[in-house]
Amino acid sequence: MENKILEKTPDFLNVLGLDEEPMGLFFTDEKPEGCLSPKPNDLPTKAKEEKNEIDWPGVFGKFSCVIGHIWRARKKKIPACFSAQEFGCPGASFWVGFNKPQTETIIGYVSEGIPNFTEGERYCKTHDDLRRVFTEIDPVPAPKPYCVVKPLSLFKESEEPEFVLFFTRPESLAGLHQMAFFVTNDPEVVVSPWSAACGSIAAWPMKYKARGEAKAVVGGWDPSARKFFKTDELSFTVPYSMYVQMIEQYQESFLTTKTWSTVRKKIGRSKKAWSE
Repeated sequence: MENKILEKTPDFLNVLGLDEEPMGLFFTDEKPEGCLSPKPNDLPTKAKEEKNEIDWPGVFGKFSCVIGHIWRARKKKIPACFSAQEFGCPGASFWVGFNKPQTETIIGYVSEGIPNFTEGERYCKTHDDLRRVFTEIDPVPAPKPYCVVKPLSLFKESEEPEFVLFFTRPESLAGLHQMAFFVTNDPEVVVSPWSAACGSIAAWPMKYKARGEAKAVVGGWDPSARKFFKTDELSFTVPYSMYVQMIEQYQESFLTTKTWSTVRKKIGRSKKAWSE
């Protein structure tokens, strides 16, 4: 990652009223030392399910949320790492690109439930509806064995994030939203499609990038993952190339105007309200 981008990042964050540096997501062949990872588990694939070879109590017994690991990595300022063996959540194995198609068990778990197994999360009305949605989403397969999420300041000069992840409340999010438009001139540059919270930082950004579309993705709406966000906080994920454009152009933008200084006052009141 270029030093000039890292050097300009603190001032950019200060102007946005953000105290926490963003995280970078990328795929790699090697697992970083000292990273937070879920416990190893047997990947519950559709093929195994059809052969009745999945120990579902064992899979759910080792359940841990990808966003939860990222939450702890944010606090400790260290990497979080995921793989086909260290996926934490069987749903996340789909959203991060390590496992598809999704199993019928998880389809039932996320939708209307499975008799004598789970009442379900009820995020979708029926199995059929969710099966169709998952087929349409069709996440891009993880290009390398490990998905790593770590603070930008930990990136070596030889490394480059594929996506940059912000965690922010609405006032600063307004600045990021407007900056995404400022650098692209695309009035539809910011999107917020349905998914698990981990899908908003991995599956959807990867899908748009594979299409050749520069999109910023707002996420964090998943009720099951809200406990791993600050109150009123959402995620905002952009391609690294868009982040570089923001860093290079923010001093020419609305972020230097009196209008934004008014917003900065609201950001200050928000921090005071949350004792930050």
